[in-house]
Amino acid sequence: MTSRGTTPPLRLHLAVGGALAVVCVLLPVGPGRDALYTLVSAGSVAVMAAGVRLHRPRQARAWWLLVAGMATWATGDSLWALFRWVLHVTPFPSAADVLYLACYPLLAAGYGGFVRARGGHRDRDGLVDAAILTVAFALLSWVLLLRPSIEAAGTSVLARVLAGAYPAGDVLVLALLVRLLTTGGARTSSFRYLVAGAALMLLADCGYQYVTLATDYSGGLLTLPWLCGYVALGAAALHPSMRRLTDAEERPAFGVTRARLAALTVAGLLSPGTLLLQLALGARLEAWAVALASVVLFLLVMVRMSGLVGHLQERANRMADLARTDALTGLANRRTGDAELARLQVRARREGLPLCVAVLDLDRFKEFNDTYGHQAGDSLLVQASAAWHAALLEEGACTPPSRAGLLARWGGEEFVLLLLGHELDAAGHLVDRLRRRTPAGQSFSAGVARWADAEEAGELFARADAALYAAKRAGRDRVLLAGAAGTTPTPPEAGRRTGGNATAPAPRAGTRAPSRPGTGVSRG
Repeated sequence: MTSRGTTPPLRLHLAVGGALAVVCVLLPVGPGRDALYTLVSAGSVAVMAAGVRLHRPRQARAWWLLVAGMATWATGDSLWALFRWVLHVTPFPSAADVLYLACYPLLAAGYGGFVRARGGHRDRDGLVDAAILTVAFALLSWVLLLRPSIEAAGTSVLARVLAGAYPAGDVLVLALLVRLLTTGGARTSSFRYLVAGAALMLLADCGYQYVTLATDYSGGLLTLPWLCGYVALGAAALHPSMRRLTDAEERPAFGVTRARLAALTVAGLLSPGTLLLQLALGARLEAWAVALASVVLFLLVMVRMSGLVGHLQERANRMADLARTDALTGLANRRTGDAELARLQVRARREGLPLCVAVLDLDRFKEFNDTYGHQAGDSLLVQASAAWHAALLEEGACTPPSRAGLLARWGGEEFVLLLLGHELDAAGHLVDRLRRRTPAGQSFSAGVARWADAEEAGELFARADAALYAAKRAGRDRVLLAGAAGTTPTPPEAGRRTGGNATAPAPRAGTRAPSRPGTGVSRG
């Protein structure tokens, strides 16, 4: 196997199949040419079957449907050659037409299986994009192939139905092919061969239908894309990457590539462009078809735009959440805390409510990190944040209309609690109850300050900080209340410290868990 994943059998198939396809086009019209054509088509189908059996993909059903469809088409080719060179008739409709038309639902089912296996049924945007492109192609098919084929079939109902079924079948297969292209699975070599093979055969089929509207097709360059399509589909099944063709991949929720945007733009302009071209050439106007296609395309574009707007709004909301939230703990971050404090100051002044700020700092956090590791330190921050937030909800600090509270991470192991509607002593007691809920056998020290009207936020935090560091100097594991500037911080009135009841994590070998300080309350 080479670095690109091609195997000797695959290289042989491509070389022989490509050479025979070129020779077939160069041969004069006759039984020998059609025999070679049948050899290439039947041989490619056999290679497809061999590839599926060799590689045994997880989603083999879609591959076998594809093999069945191409085998049906190749059998139709053989039957048509039999009619032409052995029986010397060219009937329409014939048994060959039944085989050709039976190929379309089989191919569509195969490509539909690939789409589903690659997660396409969950991608609404891809479905809408495929629908836009399909409607545009359906309009083009109606103008150039479907209506002219039906009219050229004469008065026979069966002949008119069969004549219209060929362009309709091409639209069906193209719709599934485009849907496959809009899925998020891997673009493997097998995927590219599969898409190229289907595209070449659709091109040849549509070209043949268009040419036969004006004249009998007796052979020419249209034969080459048909045969190359057979060879490409055989290569798709023979390439080792066909095992991963049906693997689904996650795609970004938002994003439109330039190629897809260009294709959608062309599809959107095709409807008015068709009408303008018919007016310019003085051709028969397809007013109803163009009008109907325009309405459907407009509605599909609106659906697509609503999806894009929804993705943009979702992304904007996520960005706003990231800007307001601490990534580790999920609490509000410092920016949000500053904004909330300013809002609460306005409300406190307007409603005459007390406003307190508490600064919490985990005790001996560096020692905890050094003992248990930074991952354990992060886990402690997350657990402590969750425990304190749950305690605040239980205490009703955030729920009554007359009160408001916000717990925010200020940075490192430092947190800030904003409490509206709590007097200083009540706020101190509440913070002390949070201290007792600290998990992992840890504790914190805190300073609490009550906002004085017209006091700057910096001055308020400075007093709370001073009380916090006074609590640290006094032995940690305590809450002190800040008085006016220059006064000594004091514990909450009638306060009592108690130790936590959580179990500390097991220390690593050779280490010792940090001990908690005593449980008595110091007075200053």
